[in-house]
This record gives sequence, C-alpha cells and structure tokens, in this order.
Amino acid sequence: MRKRTQGRELTLQILYQYEINPQDLEPLLQIFWQEHSEASEEIRHFTEALVKGTVEHREELDQVIGRYTENWELHRMASIDRNILRFATFELLFREDIPPKVTINEAVDIAKKYSNEDSGKFVNGILDKINHTEKARTEKNQQEKGSSLDI
Repeated sequence: MRKRTQGRELTLQILYQYEINPQDLEPLLQIFWQEHSEASEEIRHFTEALVKGTVEHREELDQVIGRYTENWELHRMASIDRNILRFATFELLFREDIPPKVTINEAVDIAKKYSNEDSGKFVNGILDKINHTEKARTEKNQQEKGSSLDI
C-alpha cells in the first residue's frame, strides 16, 4: 500500500475516534501512534497534517460539504462518509501539493473499502462538485485579495 494511501486510512481512523469520543487531539494522537508503532515517520507526518488541518478547519469544511449534500444533513450521514468528506475537502481546499484527482480517487477507494459501494459514488459526487465550484471560488477570492493589495 502506498504511503499516502496508508496515511489517509489512518487519518480516517483518528478522525472517527475523535468524533466518537471528543478529547484533546494530542493525547489521542500519542495513544494512536503507540498502537500503530509500525507507521513510518513519513506516514505519521502526512497523517497528522491531514488530521490537524481537518480538525482546525472542521467548521468551515462542514459548511462547504453541507452546500453540496442535497437532501443530506451532515449529522445524519454515516460517520465514515462524513470524515472521508472532511479530510478530502481539506486536501482539495488547503493542500495544493496534492492533485485533486488523486484526492478524489483515494477518498472514493477508502469509502468503498470502509463503508459501502454506494458511499464511493456519494463521496465522488460531492467531492467533484466541491473541486469544481469551491476551488474556483477560493481562487477568485485570493485573486480579489491580491488585486486589492496592489492598489
């Protein structure tokens, strides 16, 4: 299994634990890594970046996801699907080093593996909309901020 794929799967596990039993993130990570000591430093670094970024931006991510989940309230969604959408949306909006196609494909594969076949389609549809609409909105906002600074 590729390192980043493994990191995303570990991210899902941590976010799931964090959501089920909210607590300080640092102690949760310490316990998690004790139980997953086989993970390389590179995998840990990538995983923690996704987890911390997702947790830090969770409110914003939930708002973005909520705009694209027709007839679905976020809190009624399966926890696995919700957390996959959260970290993948974080990747799409905040991690320019990861191509959107990779993020979406990985999220779909993880949804199929940990949830069900329909979850893969559900995750794909939402992330595709977010990628095309939100990224354009974010880029436009950044351009407007940049041009206002030029004045």
